Amino acid sequence: MKDKPAARSGYHHGSLPTALVAAALELLDESGPDGVSVREVARRAGVSPGAPFRHFTDRQALLTALAERVLADYEAWQIAAVEHAEGSAMRAFGLGFVRYAIRHPHRFQLVKPLVFGPRRPAELDARLTAIEAAFAGLILADQRAGELRAGDPAVVGLAGQALVYGLSQMIVDGYLPPESAERLAEQVLDTFGLGVANSACRQAL
Repeated sequence: MKDKPAARSGYHHGSLPTALVAAALELLDESGPDGVSVREVARRAGVSPGAPFRHFTDRQALLTALAERVLADYEAWQIAAVEHAEGSAMRAFGLGFVRYAIRHPHRFQLVKPLVFGPRRPAELDARLTAIEAAFAGLILADQRAGELRAGDPAVVGLAGQALVYGLSQMIVDGYLPPESAERLAEQVLDTFGLGVANSACRQAL
């Protein structure tokens, strides 16, 4: 699956907030969350340093809009991963999570505290609710198909999130070598059973 190129910044016409977020995404991918400054975003969008504040009250508001943009990209990435997968959709979703973090470590760093922290910005509620609903649907579908072990879907989902979140963090932190991270992720997902336990039982029958 190929990454989609980031939208080019530079404001010529249309929506200035969209152009500002596109410029912020470029900066994020280049330098990480700390490298996203309102002044540089404005420069890349071709507007005055004060122009972003007509649309975003402060830098944090811009980062929240940027996080929503990243989550939209992540959601499209996961939909494609599941649609092209064979076997367990839950495994494809988990592996998609890890692969996205490998390819976009700075995006992972940006959204991590907003998604998994104690407080979620209200602006992200709709996007996160849609992703969580899709995730829950995959768990139930896999359980009905015998691809995923039985159990409380909420607990199964939490276990899956913990596994792929931990793997992604270890990769982004450099604990796992990037050149073999995807292969290791596949092995770990298979070992700890996003569908593997039931597949093994079927093979033994």
